[in-house]
Amino acid sequence: MAWLGDGCHRTATRVPAPVPDAAPRGTGGELGRAKAGVRGGDKSRGGARAVQGPNGEGAVSEAEVPVGGERRVDGRHERAEETTAEGPPAATSTTATGDPEAARRRAERRAERITAGATELEQRLVDLLRGGLAGAEQAGGGLWEETAARMVDAQAPGLASRVRELGSIPSSGPGWPVRLLEECALLHLLDQGWLRREQLPDGLAATVRSRVGLKAAADGPPVRDHWLVLAQYDTADARLTTRRVWLHGAESDRTALLLSYGAAGRAPELTLPVGLALDAELSAYPDAGRQRAALGRCFAPPESTPIRPRGLTTAQAAVRYGEALRDDPWLDSVPVALDRVVPVPDGDGWQLADADGDTALPLTRTTASQSGLWQLVALSGGGPVTVFGECGHRGFTPLTAWPAGPGPAVALS
Repeated sequence: MAWLGDGCHRTATRVPAPVPDAAPRGTGGELGRAKAGVRGGDKSRGGARAVQGPNGEGAVSEAEVPVGGERRVDGRHERAEETTAEGPPAATSTTATGDPEAARRRAERRAERITAGATELEQRLVDLLRGGLAGAEQAGGGLWEETAARMVDAQAPGLASRVRELGSIPSSGPGWPVRLLEECALLHLLDQGWLRREQLPDGLAATVRSRVGLKAAADGPPVRDHWLVLAQYDTADARLTTRRVWLHGAESDRTALLLSYGAAGRAPELTLPVGLALDAELSAYPDAGRQRAALGRCFAPPESTPIRPRGLTTAQAAVRYGEALRDDPWLDSVPVALDRVVPVPDGDGWQLADADGDTALPLTRTTASQSGLWQLVALSGGGPVTVFGECGHRGFTPLTAWPAGPGPAVALS
């Protein structure tokens, strides 16, 4: 184990391969009465649509990804090459080249290629809908792979990964035409967002750029705070391991997401113990939510803290997700802490019910197959607890819980 900076250390443990799970695209976080059922399914965080940057983290900088591996783009994967048509990833900034005019011309050429790719993709979506969704099942995956390759050629990895996801939907189970139509609509919306980006507000335009696959630097001013480590979990595929670390600022009251990457079968270097607090600086990336951040200077190792996140009701959590969709329509979930909720069974699933009300949020279907659910049930013992997790159109995924009284955080992921 080696310390990273002043307070973050490295590990070298192996991680398990993901378990794929098909799920429909919902229309929003489901909030209902305490007896409400769970609509649709869920995808595992390790699947092709792992918890998408619930923060809208957007494209991953090539410099962050192990050479020859894959990179996560908007919760999906895209092959990361050592170099691109624009040169080595780590040397594309104006600082590295020393020629702002050359960098501007490169950016313009890439934007033109992405525009051409988005225009072509729009036509392919039109052809798909005119021919009928049944034709998508008969065409097989070759059509989608060829289209994705065209988007890679257009230097739009975000579009390419979404196209590949479309190819996995036909024949994926009951209701697949509905899921395919929903994803086509979201892809059409992203295409139009790029083609009309000049007319968008700055924050939404930045989100569109990151969703398309344009990398950006963490340009926010450094914010020093005592950051409570809310949760940490890994998603993995055959080539890349992605680690997500959720933090909460005790003074700034901000929730931030750190992303770290490792080659296949090896955990990323950044490790922060859940429940401890880190005295450090974070800088936000440019997007509508500005939740993804880069870890700056660590002033001390993580230490114990009594800090807990401020919790919401289940109704407030659903409202928060709805408001976030206004700024980022491609968002799968948002980070939320629920206060005074009780895990209760609901048919073949589970839900978190308000201890002081009659509303509840369904847990994502994959949660029921994980040991974290039983840890949560045992911690609750039928009483209210505080739970941090991700709330989205598939339901609520619990990641960490605290007892009603004094006690340490319990990691559920």
